[in-house]
Amino acid sequence: MTSLGEMLPGARVAIRQCLAVGPADRVFIVSDEETHVIGEALALAARERNAAAELHLLEEFGQRPFTAPSEFLYEIARAFKPTATLYAAQAKPGEIGFRIPLIAMLRKEFNVRHGHMIGISPLLMRTGMLADYERVAERTLQVCERVKDARELRATNDQGTNLVATLDPPRLHWHPWTGLYHEQGQWGNLPEGEAFTCPAHVQGTLTANVMGDYFSEKYGLLDPPVTFHLDGVLVKVDHPNQSLAREIWDYLDGHENGRRIGELAIGTNEFLTKLVGNLLQDEKYPGIHVAFGNPYVNFTGGDWTSQVHVDVLPAHASIWIDGEQIMEKGHFMF
Repeated sequence: MTSLGEMLPGARVAIRQCLAVGPADRVFIVSDEETHVIGEALALAARERNAAAELHLLEEFGQRPFTAPSEFLYEIARAFKPTATLYAAQAKPGEIGFRIPLIAMLRKEFNVRHGHMIGISPLLMRTGMLADYERVAERTLQVCERVKDARELRATNDQGTNLVATLDPPRLHWHPWTGLYHEQGQWGNLPEGEAFTCPAHVQGTLTANVMGDYFSEKYGLLDPPVTFHLDGVLVKVDHPNQSLAREIWDYLDGHENGRRIGELAIGTNEFLTKLVGNLLQDEKYPGIHVAFGNPYVNFTGGDWTSQVHVDVLPAHASIWIDGEQIMEKGHFMF
């Protein structure tokens, strides 16, 4: 069984370095029964900084999955008046319709600094959450500077990934997720480290060793990988397990714009040494990933939306930007 003490070092990084919590802060933490020891560690780390901290488990508010906003949870948050918030819980199918509005409410009403730890696990607390986020931020900003005016990104790997993405600056912007949320209103995932945009068009194949949303927790590392065929949108899913391929297709095709490619991203956390089967961390591993569905319009400038956002990630990718190679099998070349 995982102990509170084992989770505390990673929680301290989240509270002290990533969110810069101090005595004036009021830290509101949402967790669940499966993840409660991590929620407790985050609360303890906040109290060590002499901040007020309040922890609530999702099971207090009804039966999961929650697919729409919870007014009961909103009322509790409003009574607490947080300045910093964390969501440390496991993913359930369809709960993006609950999580994204929750973040929007917290930022709109309280202008919070927010750390989103969807799918966080003890392994991630002992690995990705022990990174030096000052250095992660530095690399992330370097990558953003390198790609911000690019018109084309190409990615390959030895398992069959071969895709070309057309980019459209300045209409569709790159955004850095550095892991440092020190100003009110800032938010992002933890563990962190990526630069992302919404591509104008993506063509080719992508072989996914890890997937996001609930697929990450359900399936972990995918061996063999799932193959996604792309022609502007997702047109076909292949895998020897045909029921898995059908499950993926039905989930994406069952939501408006679920087969559209809303995100193209480059992982920038060089403290990560291998994929572990948890998308929250693995998408920060140096490489490439795309996501079907929601393009996070407030960051990218995309002009459409979706109720789903499912990341898919190939291992050991090589990347070219406007014909110049910047990554060789997961290692930056600049």
